[in-house]
Amino acid sequence: MRTHWTVLLAMIVMLVQVIVGTLPATLLLGQTHPLRGVLGAAGITLTALLLVYLVRRFLDRRPWGTLGWRHPLRILPGVLAGALPAVVANLIALAAGASVWKPVEASAYLGLPLFAVVTLLNQAFPEELLWRGHVFETLSQRLSPRAVVVVVSAGFGVMHIISQGPVTTVLERVLYVVMAVALGFACTAGRVRGGGLWMATGVHLGFHLGMRLLPLEFVNFGVTLALLTVTLTLAGLIMLRSGPKDVPEPVTGAQQPGSGRHAREDGAAPASG
Repeated sequence: MRTHWTVLLAMIVMLVQVIVGTLPATLLLGQTHPLRGVLGAAGITLTALLLVYLVRRFLDRRPWGTLGWRHPLRILPGVLAGALPAVVANLIALAAGASVWKPVEASAYLGLPLFAVVTLLNQAFPEELLWRGHVFETLSQRLSPRAVVVVVSAGFGVMHIISQGPVTTVLERVLYVVMAVALGFACTAGRVRGGGLWMATGVHLGFHLGMRLLPLEFVNFGVTLALLTVTLTLAGLIMLRSGPKDVPEPVTGAQQPGSGRHAREDGAAPASG
């Protein structure tokens, strides 16, 4: 039963961190203020850090150090692992006529670095901190590695039933959720493959960058969603089957939980699949 509460609480935290995190920028800055997006995104990250700390400190009593903070540079291969499935899926959709080229000025790409920063702060890092950090590490103490991958991926994906996206039909909404589950699977595989939180964050960020790289207009968004589901799933399977796996996070004596039932401190599932 505790597994269900962990996932449900993560869903609530995911909503609260967005609402509370963006509130100061929303109240203090106008709709067109150039800093509104950046400050709102920074607010989400700060709120996420606070909420995850409070949940781990007072509810789950899990140490902060086992979230998977090592190897920050692994965010870079993660970006590639997330962007490639998105680009491949969009190219196939373009070839199939499900998308068409949209005229765009080359100067539009000058804003890509800012887009990357905002996306990192408002989605990639705070959501990965919650799901591939807290939820992944907490459930790893109770469930098998394979079950952790399934639960974390599904819980993350189901949350996207309320996400805003270019969906126009019930079928597209369903496919959007399925695609989000596949994205969650790829990010979870990044956590396992990269030995920590950062590669998962990179996969998440890379996916959004990959979707932005090609100037396309969707003709049949459902086809693109189906293709994204396939390419993200394949990327996740490849990551799970290759290279180093998630390994125990070192824990100092000061981080040791007080209860014997928390004696295991690795904070990560071994290889799945």
